[in-house]
Amino acid sequence: MKLIISPSTDPQFNMALEQYVFDEMDKSEEYFMLWHNNNAIIIGIFQNANNEIKHDVVKEKGIKVVRRLSGGGAVYHDMGNLNFTYITNQKDKKAAIDFSVFLNPVASALAKLGVAAEVNGRNDITIDGKKFSGNAQYIKQGRVMHHGTMLFDCDLSVVGACLNVSKEKMAAKGVQSVASRVTNIKDYMDKSIDMAQFKKALLAAMFEQGELQEYTLTAQDIERINRIKEQRYILDEWNYGKSPIYNFKRKKRFEGVGSIEVYAELDESTNCLKSITLHGDFFSKSGIDGLLKELVGLKLERQAFVDKFSAIEMSDFITALTLEQWLELFFEQPAQEPQ
Repeated sequence: MKLIISPSTDPQFNMALEQYVFDEMDKSEEYFMLWHNNNAIIIGIFQNANNEIKHDVVKEKGIKVVRRLSGGGAVYHDMGNLNFTYITNQKDKKAAIDFSVFLNPVASALAKLGVAAEVNGRNDITIDGKKFSGNAQYIKQGRVMHHGTMLFDCDLSVVGACLNVSKEKMAAKGVQSVASRVTNIKDYMDKSIDMAQFKKALLAAMFEQGELQEYTLTAQDIERINRIKEQRYILDEWNYGKSPIYNFKRKKRFEGVGSIEVYAELDESTNCLKSITLHGDFFSKSGIDGLLKELVGLKLERQAFVDKFSAIEMSDFITALTLEQWLELFFEQPAQEPQ
């Protein structure tokens, strides 16, 4: 396995670096990457950026907002946050997204360092029930990119200040605020350990001696990464997207699936969907473009949806989603968020 330690703390560069390694480097190799970002919010591929961030705080603190390739929710990064990425080939291309194969080695390594970390929920690692690591995956053509955060010595006050988290999600987690459900790893270790020492200790605990061969990016690599950055990750069109046109909206959170928001333009004379966008912190192993194509032109009636989607495996598009939940999303009257 090749080890790549990013030479940059620019979040736009680091998103481009991941894409470059995933798309363009030797696909017979496996890679493990470590990287840090200066103040940034990294949002999931399916999220509506304008709904996820507190614009005044983001502007005041000079926080960059960058969209990643994978699904899942928004996360805050600063220099007290260590990020890791696995890039490898799928063992079973038909299998659902599986976080445990990547999370268990991290939790086990932390246990060797005296930290009682546990894999929790669909994509988190926690200590004493508090989250310090959120994770996501991107899958394409049999290749997997799994990346995660590790709050080591992050400014937790900013985490809650810059992100909008729905009351529905907070209620589902049984907490009152973002700050109350996250923690730093450093609080559970010798306080004299700094980030450089933690990084070195983590690698030693995760990998056998000789298992990793460090790869240093060449000038040609960096030139190509910067080109990807300029073509995608600096663009507002990519990072923020466009606000959808809609006259029909639904939002629902499903345990083990995440939040799904529907924004649709409905032809009121025919009751058919003219256009539709799905936002949320859900995951997908094949993307949702095929699902959106099935929806355009479809009559917004329960039986029409049953006829169209009964033979389709919904979880191929939105991980862990069932047909019953899909119908509930569109046809159950929306409930008010908890106050």
